[in-house]
Amino acid sequence: MKKVLIHITLKEGVLDPQGKAVQHSLETLGYDTVKEVRVGKYMELVVEDDASIEQQVETMCEKLLANPVIENYSYTVEEVVPL
Repeated sequence: MKKVLIHITLKEGVLDPQGKAVQHSLETLGYDTVKEVRVGKYMELVVEDDASIEQQVETMCEKLLANPVIENYSYTVEEVVPL
């Protein structure tokens, strides 16, 4: 088994209203040193071991998990360590 860790973020230049709201809330709480917040998504998939797992993850991201027009994504594949 493999664990796939996927990070999805908005591309530079894409407006991030959720990030702005978080930044404003942090300023309200006194965290004036925070100058920008960008909010993204994080996903973990546990998948069966397969030689084509990286191609499958690319396809999943392109077709469903991310919007390639406005989002970037990156991922890592790790071995699942049994308990």
